[in-house]
Amino acid sequence: MIRTLRKHWLLGLCLLLLLGCGVCLLALNGVKKALPSQQAARRWQGENDTAFAQISCFMPTADGLSMERLYAFRNDMAQKLIGASLDPQKDTGLYTDAWCSFGKVKVSAGRRSGEVQAVAVGGRFFDFHPLQLLSGNYLSPDDVMDDRVLLDRETAWLLFGGTELTGMSFSINGTPFVVAGVYERESDRFSKSADDGGMCIYMSWEGYCRLTETEPGIVCYELVMAEPVKGFVYSAVEEKFPIKTAELVDNSHRYEADRLLKLLKNRTERSMRKGNVTLPYWENAARASEDSAAQLLAGAMLLATVPAVLALYALIRFLVRGKTRMEDEWLPKARDSVEEAVRVRARRRWEKKHPGMK
Repeated sequence: MIRTLRKHWLLGLCLLLLLGCGVCLLALNGVKKALPSQQAARRWQGENDTAFAQISCFMPTADGLSMERLYAFRNDMAQKLIGASLDPQKDTGLYTDAWCSFGKVKVSAGRRSGEVQAVAVGGRFFDFHPLQLLSGNYLSPDDVMDDRVLLDRETAWLLFGGTELTGMSFSINGTPFVVAGVYERESDRFSKSADDGGMCIYMSWEGYCRLTETEPGIVCYELVMAEPVKGFVYSAVEEKFPIKTAELVDNSHRYEADRLLKLLKNRTERSMRKGNVTLPYWENAARASEDSAAQLLAGAMLLATVPAVLALYALIRFLVRGKTRMEDEWLPKARDSVEEAVRVRARRRWEKKHPGMK
């Protein structure tokens, strides 16, 4: 009776631990999909059979990337694709990129004004960061004019008291611009904790250069590129990226189990920031999600350990018992059966040789 109760108790414990493991794995899957900014390669790939990788490069503020060096880097990446038997001239879907820089500007509409953060963006920035639009449209590299600006909800209410503002005029540092649309900030827990909550607008790279009468250094560069072999894109960027002090991040593989386990092992070193690279809020959010994913993976592995150990113990015990039973019961019976069969066959052979003697 006691032994039966013990077995039932252990079985219930194993089932409970396995349930907890499953919950951790489901939560881990949710964390992996929480940030659209980390899914650009999957979106760009679409139905294509070719794998793609997303890489982010974060530059020190004093070491921004110039457009001239960016164009040279693009050519280097094209040569890497050609060397991998891929032709970027025939298939323009093999590569896409985006870049940005940050600054502070004064916005005004009539008597309403305020200081906001401006993100100057170039390339296909909103393919990497598909912010939720409340009205209007994203900025696009195909825009004819460079005076279109995307406002966040707070700035829209500050200047106009609403969000349906497409085509409305306002000023940035006294220069006229037009509202392209209004967006809502990300609502996931990682982005909310990483975002400082200040008002923020997005404007085209060309428009920002015209406004400031200078070319700011690019502090964040992102690319998606065809990856014929895992690690190909990261290695190519590491080799060819012109700013060697840049911090490179492989977004596509950051939630893989081996990387998360490595993160757990080196979490102290990870928390110590060295150098003067200032990360944008979306990368800080991604790192927070990485930490959460690593903890969930560790929890799942820990919860699965006890059932796995008990299952291994039961298997070993079964094998030992089976070996004992085989030696004590099955083998003697099999030996007796074989011996009896040998005797019967020998008797039959003897009877055939001596037909008259039975």
